[in-house]
Amino acid sequence: MSEYQYYEFQAIDRPLDRAAQDALRSISSRARITATSFINHYQWGDLKGDPRKFMERWFDLHLYLANWGTRRLMLRVPARFVNRKDINRFLGEIDWVDVRVSGDNLIIDIQRHEEGGYHDWNDGSGRLAALAPLREDVLSGDLRLFYLLWLTAVQDELIPEDEIEPLPGIAPLTGGLEAFVDFFGIDPDLVEAAAELGADRTAVSKDELRKALAAIPEREKVELLLRVVDGDPYAGAELRNRLRRKSPAPATHRTAGALRVRAQEIREERERAEAERREAERRRRAAEAEKARRVRLKALKQRGASVWREIEDGIERRNPAGYDQAISLLSDLQVLAADEGSQDDFDSRVGSIRARHERKGKFIERLNKLGCDSDEGTA
Repeated sequence: MSEYQYYEFQAIDRPLDRAAQDALRSISSRARITATSFINHYQWGDLKGDPRKFMERWFDLHLYLANWGTRRLMLRVPARFVNRKDINRFLGEIDWVDVRVSGDNLIIDIQRHEEGGYHDWNDGSGRLAALAPLREDVLSGDLRLFYLLWLTAVQDELIPEDEIEPLPGIAPLTGGLEAFVDFFGIDPDLVEAAAELGADRTAVSKDELRKALAAIPEREKVELLLRVVDGDPYAGAELRNRLRRKSPAPATHRTAGALRVRAQEIREERERAEAERREAERRRRAAEAEKARRVRLKALKQRGASVWREIEDGIERRNPAGYDQAISLLSDLQVLAADEGSQDDFDSRVGSIRARHERKGKFIERLNKLGCDSDEGTA
């Protein structure tokens, strides 16, 4: 495969003005640039610019992939929404995630290289759209993205067996989390094990949500509504963050070792179910083949002696197709003879055929493979 690199950037909170678009156009004459995005791919050459600078100046999301196995995702979020101590506890053993301050923002830079590339290679289009909701999740205080990063360290065996998971599970998996798992090739069995418990504390009933909103002081509610009316992109995220902090966290936490054991159990269960499915499918096909064979044998029996003439005609054609036709008919007649107790008659007829056509080496090879050996004639 030739070299391939894909770059995509998205501006979410603030569209690009004309000056920004012109600056980007001066960097790339062939990129697709809009008020909210920059997309380009390269089969030779590379981006004439630093993606980190792009994020600092213009964009909130970035995705990069290369066909030699490198994948990268960057998110820019206002620093006031993310407590560095909260996310640092997920990232202790991970050297391929960088979190840095840029003005009032944090840029979360996730870059992973898979030797030999990823099994689900594609050109990158549509990937960032699937991952984009993760940024809103982070703004809302949902840290399950960082749990998945910790889980990659569990997968890579960098985490001790007795280390406790940093969240009590990650259920329910969202589309964004599933897209992240797929993009970075995280072990799906390990993810399934982690998702058997839930850490999303915003999954509350309408009544619980109504009570939580009612408990917010009137002045704060009015301020939040004013921000919504003014188009503040962070008002909803801030409210969800507040509700998440007030919701009690589940008490159950598992160790990395327990997650690995459960992932192995899930893998074995899946492989066993797959083996059973394959065996059921094999049996179904075998039953269908047997049914078809019986219909074929019944028709063959009704044709009587004409079948032996067809066999002779196929042999006399002296070509592979003719030989294959003759052997196929002989194979069916062999089964029919066994079913009806006429094996001696069949063997006698085959012996005569072998004697008459002993010089046709390719046919005799096929006859021997069929198992129609006879004392008459030679191989």
